[in-house]
Amino acid sequence: MNALEQALAARLGTAVSNLHRLSGGASRETWSFEADGRPLILRRDPPAFPDPDAMAREAALLVSAASADVPVPHVVDHGDDLAGSPYLIMERLYGETIPRRLLRDERLAGVRPRLARELGGILARLHTMAPVPGLPGDDPLTAITAYYEEFDEPRPSVELALRWLHEHRPPASGRRTVVHGDFRNGNLMIDTTGVTGVLDWELAHTGDPAEDLGWLCVKAWRFGSPHPVGGFGSREDLLAGYAEAGGTPPTPEELHWWEVYGTLRWAILCRHQAERFLSGSDLSIEYAVLGRKVCEQEHDLLLTLGLTEPATVQDPLKSARNTVTPPHDRPDASTLIDAVGAFLIEAEQPDDRLRFHARVAASALRIARRELLLGETHKAAHQARLQNLGCDSDADLAKAIREGTLDDRKDEVVAAVRASITEKLTVANPAHLATDWT
Repeated sequence: MNALEQALAARLGTAVSNLHRLSGGASRETWSFEADGRPLILRRDPPAFPDPDAMAREAALLVSAASADVPVPHVVDHGDDLAGSPYLIMERLYGETIPRRLLRDERLAGVRPRLARELGGILARLHTMAPVPGLPGDDPLTAITAYYEEFDEPRPSVELALRWLHEHRPPASGRRTVVHGDFRNGNLMIDTTGVTGVLDWELAHTGDPAEDLGWLCVKAWRFGSPHPVGGFGSREDLLAGYAEAGGTPPTPEELHWWEVYGTLRWAILCRHQAERFLSGSDLSIEYAVLGRKVCEQEHDLLLTLGLTEPATVQDPLKSARNTVTPPHDRPDASTLIDAVGAFLIEAEQPDDRLRFHARVAASALRIARRELLLGETHKAAHQARLQNLGCDSDADLAKAIREGTLDDRKDEVVAAVRASITEKLTVANPAHLATDWT
């Protein structure tokens, strides 16, 4: 019995078995186990990033949500120290959370068409929840701007989005409720009957309830599906379900504003997660690759703003030629990278989390190889674009967008930003360029 099993057994006063870590959860550990035959879930802060107040807040939110008839797991226990980390133990719900299975599994074909409306109804009830102590309530646009500026890494695409968000912000609705903050495909437990649980409340706050509706419609949560609401259905169904359950739906213009905001927010959150790897505080391959997903959200920002269109770009790996570099022997470096990637995908892994990380690691190798093929060419093209606009760096271009000094050359600015993002995606994930469904 390891230390975590011992701590759980001591805390619950019963035998613990089948403890294993699940693949989900980039910011918190999630474990499945049984206590005296009862199926349970453990949510736990990584020991290097303890946040006891946030964990206690999440437990209180689950209790409040249950009182508002929101489907959530029952809280069994929570506290500040389980094997050195704040924790939350709750009942294990049954269903599926992995988005690609939810969107493709034939067993769920009957429930998918009605999920958008059902999710609208759940959100309407969620927005009647009693607030709990300690919920943040900052202005969302001010907060996300400050979060972005903390990195001191100016991005022209982000500046374009911030300009648009400031210029098109709808009048204050006057509505202020608990906002889940991460209500999306991936944080929903679903079976053949519908939604069995709303999970991951760590980003909850108070604010405009339209934020949750817009976040659910962000393109990242469609996972390749053409349906706007989490890949399940239409915005019209979502808003109809929200109204039927007593909510006041936002206008289409308000919903679009929150979709743009949500796309920007996810771009910045990806960058935040990548900082764990870049700072050396957590060298997980998942955090490393999240840094290269930022450009996916930059592209989606331009799509949502109507500043770009889908494009088909051939994966450079499909036409790459291996090269011999004497005195080194064969297989060459490119072939070795490919071999390691194939091994990671094909090797038998003992659990879901290792299988997930193996796929992420194989993706990282493909990114690295594409960058080795195209990096110098892209660097030269990027510098030429910047110089054409009178800028020495991305920081200069970002400043010019923010201050409006290149407004008379807006089309050239947008074209330069678009070209830069296209090149980044050609390396990071060329297939992402071809998806539309805005």
